[in-house]
Amino acid sequence: MTIQEFQQQIEQIYFDRDAERGVDGTFVWFIEEVGELAKEIRREPRNKERLCAEFADVFAWLSTLASLLGIGLADAAEIYANGCPKCRSTPCIC
Repeated sequence: MTIQEFQQQIEQIYFDRDAERGVDGTFVWFIEEVGELAKEIRREPRNKERLCAEFADVFAWLSTLASLLGIGLADAAEIYANGCPKCRSTPCIC
């Protein structure tokens, strides 16, 4: 699945509900999911399945937030296509 396909899938599943909630409300949910990911990262021993689920949740909320704001994540990712956006090096040298 490409980033664009993932974003479209998340739109089909959640966009109407997220649009009703609005950008501010959706952003709060996104931040809560980032917090859950942070807790899972800090947990020892780390559980790969739980980490994967939390990364997926963060990615889904980021996708829906981008959709609400009219941003394609695949387009946003292109900023890094040639390396660091500032110095254009891989790895970054700035």
